[in-house]
Amino acid sequence: MSHLAQARRVFDIELAGLRAVRARLDGGFERAIEIIASALRQRGKVVVVGIGKSGNIGQKIAATLTSTGSTSVVLNSVDALHGDLGIVSDGDVVLALSYSGETEELVNLLPALKRFTVKIIALTAAPKSSLGRLSDVVLNVRVPKEACPFNLAPTASTTAMLVLGDALAMAVLEARGFKKHDFAKHHPSGAIGRALLLQVRDIMRTGGRNAIALQTLSVKEALLVMTRAKSGSVCVVDKRGRLAGVFTDGDLRRCMADDDHILSRPLAAVMTRKPICISEDSLAVEALQIFNTRNIDDLIVVNAKKEPVGLVDSQDLPKLKLM
Repeated sequence: MSHLAQARRVFDIELAGLRAVRARLDGGFERAIEIIASALRQRGKVVVVGIGKSGNIGQKIAATLTSTGSTSVVLNSVDALHGDLGIVSDGDVVLALSYSGETEELVNLLPALKRFTVKIIALTAAPKSSLGRLSDVVLNVRVPKEACPFNLAPTASTTAMLVLGDALAMAVLEARGFKKHDFAKHHPSGAIGRALLLQVRDIMRTGGRNAIALQTLSVKEALLVMTRAKSGSVCVVDKRGRLAGVFTDGDLRRCMADDDHILSRPLAAVMTRKPICISEDSLAVEALQIFNTRNIDDLIVVNAKKEPVGLVDSQDLPKLKLM
């Protein structure tokens, strides 16, 4: 089997595992969300425990929960019995990960956890295991087989745990009414936070860097306006100053192929009408979404009167650390 064929085989096995776990979702998942959301409303937290690869997945789940406003900590199953149980409080929720449900270190920890007033949610492939029996909710992550050719190394099973953890985090996010501005508060210094906290007016080009021309102006004259602004486009306005269209250097190249007199044409004859634009009050993340979904290099910014007041150039985004 070629390396490429092997890679596709792994994808197929892991996708099949995810489909199997998805099909098995039931009311237990709903109950898990209710338990977690209720605990968080009462200032509780999610305590994630797991050993080995499951523990690694647990760390990522905890990080995702925390970054989306659901307080979560990782409890080392071994250190827990030597003092780290102090991290657990009454009212918390324990998210326990063990594919077999019989991991010795985790099973030994369960009686100690039961001394607290906590709810235990298990991610396991064995609902009747020791972990399953001692849990309040069991989420079954059993997969048909691992991607490992020996069916030994945790691969499809850990992927299933990871995706189920993401599903829990996103469902809890929705249940708690977590919003974009809340997300920004948890990521103030990263690209995500900047995109969510900044408005379009904070990143747009204005004044002499924003090329604007009347629709009666000739293409040749408009090119001079674009050159002075060092811009690849010009906002075309009517006599009232409202946005009427846009003309870009790409439009010029396309027109020159069919029109030898393009430079003398008025902008009104060659501009693109109803161009894509955005409000100056919009969030920077909305501008990013437009660049990601539409094939444009420049985004015109308008005010409430539909007057072009700025331009967001895609080339500026890396400098602003928004991409």
